[in-house]
Amino acid sequence: MGDPLGPAAARDAMAAQPRAGFLPRAVRQRAGFDGPLDIGHGQTNSQPRTVAAMLELLDVRPGHRVLDVGSGSGWTTAILAQLVGPAGSVLGLELVADLVEQGASNVARAGVPWARIRAADPSRLGAPDEAPFDRIIVSAMADTMPRELEDQLAADGILVVPVAGWMLRVRRDAAAPDGVVVTSHGAYRFVPLVTH
Repeated sequence: MGDPLGPAAARDAMAAQPRAGFLPRAVRQRAGFDGPLDIGHGQTNSQPRTVAAMLELLDVRPGHRVLDVGSGSGWTTAILAQLVGPAGSVLGLELVADLVEQGASNVARAGVPWARIRAADPSRLGAPDEAPFDRIIVSAMADTMPRELEDQLAADGILVVPVAGWMLRVRRDAAAPDGVVVTSHGAYRFVPLVTH
């Protein structure tokens, strides 16, 4: 389903959706800072270098169905939408009601109508009602591998998630002993993944 996009495509998608448009007014002047920025409610807009690294691991392609867990300001949701194009779709999930509203408004202005943000269901992780997804990205630190999200991957699907301080890439592979191949890609810090 489409050709690999590579790091240049991720950079182009990030450039097409400038970070400043997804930040609270009080921190917009710091949009060029390569670090996380506070968006309220104990949540952050992720460091651009980290977003780029996660997108490279995720290997999003045109036409993919993507789930963005912890969509926050909507920036990553909009970037993913740039990558999948109008033949694909992106669903962002967020637990904090104010951020659902802000993120949805930001994405609505981003010119990517195939992307949307909705409130996460606090009783479950992800969106099993809309699964399977070709790609799933999680922008918060899980304590343990979120198996519920693994179960929402399509065949050959990829999940990128920080777990206990490490960035993990999970690829569904029917030939693997556990049905998935997990690789580790360096140490990272994120806000905690809130699941209820």
